[in-house]
Amino acid sequence: MFSLLEKDAHPRFTTALLEWFAGAMRPLPWRQNYEPYAVWISEIMLQQTQMERAVRYFNAWMEQFPTLESVAAADEETVLKAWEGLGYYSRARKLRQAARELVDSYGGVFPEETERLKKLPGIGEYTAGAIASIAFNRPEPAVDANVERIFSRLYDIDAPIARAEVKSYIRKQARSLLPEGRARLFNQALMELGALICGKTPRCLICPVTDFCEALRLGKAASLPNKGAGKKYTYLEMATGLLMRNGRVFIQKRPDYGVWASLWEFPGGCLEEGESPEQGLLREFAEETELRVRITEKIGVVRHGYITNRVTLHGFFCKAEEGGEPHLHAASEGRWVSPSELADYAFPAGHRKLLERIGWKTAA
Repeated sequence: MFSLLEKDAHPRFTTALLEWFAGAMRPLPWRQNYEPYAVWISEIMLQQTQMERAVRYFNAWMEQFPTLESVAAADEETVLKAWEGLGYYSRARKLRQAARELVDSYGGVFPEETERLKKLPGIGEYTAGAIASIAFNRPEPAVDANVERIFSRLYDIDAPIARAEVKSYIRKQARSLLPEGRARLFNQALMELGALICGKTPRCLICPVTDFCEALRLGKAASLPNKGAGKKYTYLEMATGLLMRNGRVFIQKRPDYGVWASLWEFPGGCLEEGESPEQGLLREFAEETELRVRITEKIGVVRHGYITNRVTLHGFFCKAEEGGEPHLHAASEGRWVSPSELADYAFPAGHRKLLERIGWKTAA
C-alpha cells in the first residue's frame, strides 16, 4: 500500500496538525484542566451525542455531580434522571457502577494504564485510550469514528472500516504517529480535525494535512471511508396510554434489565398484526396491568429512533372502566403522580416527547 505518510514524514505531519490545532481548538469545558473525572464524563457523554448537546449536559452534570464521589453516592434513579435526553441509558448505569468501583477499590483515584481502565464498567478500547492520553498524557492512541475516517483517507483504505483488521491497522498507524510527550494534544487534534474539517463531507481546501492524504491525491477523499453494508432498521408501531385518575397519571418502572432498564414509562407496547393503535393499547393495558380502560383522547403520534429500531408511537389519554389498582406484569413498580411531578422521573425518548407535546398543564 502506497502512502504519503511514510515514517520520515511523521514529524512534518505532526507539526502541521498541532499548529493547526493551536488555533482551531474549541474551548470545551473539560479542556480547562484535563482532570480525569471531567475527561471521563465528557468521553462517555460524547458517545452517540453531538458536541453542542454534550457540552450542555456536561455543564449541568458537573453542577449536580462535581466529584467522582458524588456520582458514587447517588442512587441510580437520580443518575438516570440527570442523563435523561442523552439516550443509551446503559452508559449512565455503567458510569455509576464505575464511579462506585473507583471509590471503593481505587480510593477515588483513576488508574492511568489502559488495561486497568478497561476493567471498569463502560470503558472500552477507545475510552481507555482517550482517558489515558488526554487526562494523563500517556502515549496511547484514541481512535474514534472521526479518527477512523481521517486515517481511511490518509492511507486510502478501501476495505470496509468496520472490519477488525482495518481497525487494528488504523490503531497501529495512530500509535506510530504519536509524538513523544504530546499524546494529549495530538489525539485531541485528530478528533478536532475529524469533527471540523475531515467530516463526512471533507473540507479539503482548508485541511492542514492535505500534503499527506493519499485519497485526496487520487481524487477519492469524498468516497471514503467504506462503511460496507448499510444498517438495517426495524420499524415498530407502538401505542401507549396516560391513565388519568383524580388529576394524577399512572407511571410504571421497567425492570432493571433489557431495553430502557429502570426507566419510567406509561403502559403500552408494540401493535400486533392487524391491530389499530386503539386496539393495541387496550390489549397492552389488560396484559400489563389487568385494567380495562377506555380511551378519552388521542394525544398524537411521535417518532424516534434508538439503536437499529425506528419507532412510531401513538399516545392516548385514558381512564379505567372500573376501580382498582393496577396489577403489574411488565414493571417492577408503579405510582400515581401529578403531572408536575413527572419532571422528577427519567423516561424513554418517545414518552418524553409525548410529555413535551402536551405540556404539564395539558396533562393535568
